[in-house]
Amino acid sequence: MTSKENNKYALDISIIIPVYNDQEVMEELETRLVKVLLSVSSQYEIVFVDDGSSDCTWEKVALLKEKNDRIVGIKLIRNFGQHNAISAGLDFVSGNIVIIMDSDLQDRPEDIPKLLDALIKNNASMAIARWKSRKDSWLKMTGSKLFYFISSKLTKLNYQSSLGVFRAVRKEVVSELKKYPEKTATTLSLLYWIGFDYVTVELERDERFAGESGYSFRKMLKLMLDRVFSFSMFPIRLAIFSGLTISLISFIVVIILIIRRLHGVVAPGWTSITVLILFLFGLNFLFLGIIGEYLGRIFMESKQRPKYIIKEILK
Repeated sequence: MTSKENNKYALDISIIIPVYNDQEVMEELETRLVKVLLSVSSQYEIVFVDDGSSDCTWEKVALLKEKNDRIVGIKLIRNFGQHNAISAGLDFVSGNIVIIMDSDLQDRPEDIPKLLDALIKNNASMAIARWKSRKDSWLKMTGSKLFYFISSKLTKLNYQSSLGVFRAVRKEVVSELKKYPEKTATTLSLLYWIGFDYVTVELERDERFAGESGYSFRKMLKLMLDRVFSFSMFPIRLAIFSGLTISLISFIVVIILIIRRLHGVVAPGWTSITVLILFLFGLNFLFLGIIGEYLGRIFMESKQRPKYIIKEILK
């Protein structure tokens, strides 16, 4: 962009980036971010949220802060997870437009202007990256597709496939989001549940600049379960339907056995009874687990514990 375009947004822009064991990428990330931000706005801030890193990530944030006073550092006392780290950043941003992105440079800073252009041109509440292609492992891509398929089928959240964390949102969206202090629902899921309109921007996703992804299959499974149990009654309704179906089948089987008994035909052995008992016990444990999951989430919410605890802030 030319210098005449520097003020075309006339906006304060805040960037939220959760970081976790990212010491190798911090300097490159900051350099590329600043170059892009200076080309699109005269006012910006970069909020790095250190989610309990065990390496020198926080020291890197402190060094970058010494060179650039537009950097804000938030250090959490331990690892609370990416979405809670995003929540911490949202509580401290001051910009009219908030950009949320990953730290590993798979989300390219150079694509920020594309998100801003789409947001403003379409007068949307959010502009979200939609990946045309991804340079991720087969396992991660499969897990992502499974996550989308199950959560889209079992919840009523309105969102498209292949959407990333990378997005631009307006300040009023952040203000509305702060009204929902739920701890068992992820930040991005709440954005979809509230129903903010959004526009998608097709982007390429790069390889990681350094290190390995912290998103294991187990974490992706947990995210999927969080979304299903926080925004859907399907599991417990499935338990009710299954219970009614099995009760009906059992009743029919009992009637058949009574009729056969009246005709002098006795079912030999106890195999069928044993199989039936084991089957029903298995279902009982499954249903108790489903009910327990919902009760556990109610229990966690009732404690009113914070989503995150801050150890140190650099402003």
